[in-house]
Amino acid sequence: MLSPGGLFNLDDLSDAFLFAGVKLVWEVLDQIKEYTVNAIEQAGPQGAILRRGGDVLLNTVVIHQGKVRESGFELLGGDPTKGEMKVRLEGEVVSEAAVIHAGAAIMDDAVHFSPGCKVEPGALIKGPTFIGAGSEVRQGAYLRGSCLVGRACVVGHTTEMKNSVMLDGAKAGHFAYLGDSILGREVNLGAGTKLANLKIIDRPYYIKLGDKTHTIKRRKFGAILGDGCETGCNSVTNPGTILGPKCLVAPCMAVKPGFHPGRSVIR
Repeated sequence: MLSPGGLFNLDDLSDAFLFAGVKLVWEVLDQIKEYTVNAIEQAGPQGAILRRGGDVLLNTVVIHQGKVRESGFELLGGDPTKGEMKVRLEGEVVSEAAVIHAGAAIMDDAVHFSPGCKVEPGALIKGPTFIGAGSEVRQGAYLRGSCLVGRACVVGHTTEMKNSVMLDGAKAGHFAYLGDSILGREVNLGAGTKLANLKIIDRPYYIKLGDKTHTIKRRKFGAILGDGCETGCNSVTNPGTILGPKCLVAPCMAVKPGFHPGRSVIR
C-alpha cells in the first residue's frame, strides 16, 4: 500500500513515468523537479516567449499548435477541465488552445502550458512548472516551482503549490496549501485545506504499516493522498501523512501523521 501502485491507478496516467522504478511513494518527492524539467524540455518551454514584455502579461494570449497568438482570436468561454473551453481562431472554433490571460505573472522561462489549459489574471507561476491539458490555474494562485499539474486539474484561488504533484483530475479549488505533496487522481481538497510539510522540531518522519516502520530522513514532507480522497473545509494534514485511496476527512480536522488505510473516515 505504500507503493505508487497501491495509492494511484497508473493506467493511462499522463505522468505515470514519474513513478517508474519507485518502490516507496515518498521517494517521488525528490524527483519532482528533475521530472518536471525534462517534461518541459520535451514539450517545449513557453515562459520565455510569454515574458517578452516583462513578467506580467500585458495582453491576453492564446497558444495553439505551438504558436503564441496575441490577436486574431475570440474567447468563447467554457470549463477547460471538462474540455468545454472554446476559442475562435481565424473563423475556426478550437478546443485545444491554451489561454493565458492578461495580468498573469510568468516569472520563469521554464514553464509549459498544455493544450486547452487556462491561466487567469493574477496567477503567479515560477518554473519549473508544467500545466497539463485542460487544467485551470485560477486568479491569485501561486505556483512556486517544481510543480507538476496533470490533466483537468484545478489550482484554485489563493492556492499555493510548491514541489508538488497533482495527478489527473485533482482539484484544490480554494485557499489551499500544497507543499512537498502528491494528490492522486480525482482528489478534491475542501476550501482552506492545508497540507503542512514542516515539523516544528527537525526529526525524521515515521510511517508504520503492519509490523514494519519506515524511517524517512527528510526536512520537508507534506501529504500523499491516494486516488479519490476528499478533505473537508479548513482541514489540516500533519507533516508526513499518507491517505489510502478514497479516504474522507471531515471539516476542521487535524489529521495525524502516518499511514491511514484506504476508505478511512477521519473525523
